[in-house]
Amino acid sequence: MSESHRRSVPLPKAYRLLNHGPTVLVSAAHGGERNIMAAAWAMPLDFEPPKIAVVLDKSTWTRQLLEAAGTFVLNVPCAAQADIVQTVGSTSGLALNRELGRDKFQVYGLPTFPAELIEAPMLEGCVAWLECRLLPEPDNHQQYDLFLAEVIAAQADERVFSDGRWHFEGQDALRTLHHVAGGHFLKIGDPVDGRTLDM
Repeated sequence: MSESHRRSVPLPKAYRLLNHGPTVLVSAAHGGERNIMAAAWAMPLDFEPPKIAVVLDKSTWTRQLLEAAGTFVLNVPCAAQADIVQTVGSTSGLALNRELGRDKFQVYGLPTFPAELIEAPMLEGCVAWLECRLLPEPDNHQQYDLFLAEVIAAQADERVFSDGRWHFEGQDALRTLHHVAGGHFLKIGDPVDGRTLDM
């Protein structure tokens, strides 16, 4: 996606980028190292200030970088990126770094652009991005692998998100992904307006 399609999302509307339950890619950077991983369990928590929750296993390198930096990005990928989501979700960035001396972005040729407020990279081609500042809850981190964060900046692809609403009609490749299991995904379907249904 070209830069011309990216637009800032007002923070009070940022929760809508995740409210429909898409799979996300979590990117983090610290001390000159960076990584990206897939996460199916991410959700909005609050409106103002906007907060999110995401589950990150203790074994992941992204989690280590995120904890050290105190910041991260939730990238919302689209159907055209299903192979990328599966690849970065099933490979170890730490192993690649140790074996090849390169990170997932380099190994898989993933284009990025800089975040507005934090160090973590943002993945090109996604349909939304949320820059997040970690809320320190060490008990939640250790006991539940649960991370809470405040969204401090958000952007979306105006072709499918504008005026605080998703609109995917005619943009099948840009529909968001929803993980089922074992590398299988669904993509978001067509809208249904519940206000027009007879009771």
